[in-house]
Amino acid sequence: MIISILGIRGILLNRRNIPIMSMPIESMLLAVNSNFLVFSVSSDDMMGQSFASLVSTVAAAESAIGLAIFVITFRVRGTIAVEFINSIQGSGPFSLGERIRF
Repeated sequence: MIISILGIRGILLNRRNIPIMSMPIESMLLAVNSNFLVFSVSSDDMMGQSFASLVSTVAAAESAIGLAIFVITFRVRGTIAVEFINSIQGSGPFSLGERIRF
């Protein structure tokens, strides 16, 4: 519970740099994993350990995709500061700037 609260606090307080914002998300996933493992051991059931391995796999994939997005953003923009993130909006039919008309 404490790790989850620290993760939420980290997201709310560190809004300057995207990689620093992703670290609290990883700590919240760690808190979920530890909860799954503790409840799995206490209830003598293997399902919590299976979910913990699934969450670890998703966290690893999220980290790899996030790192690739950081590298591409830095190469294109020259910075990964959060205040410049609004300039990455797309121009497709589902972008926030346009409405879909039927």
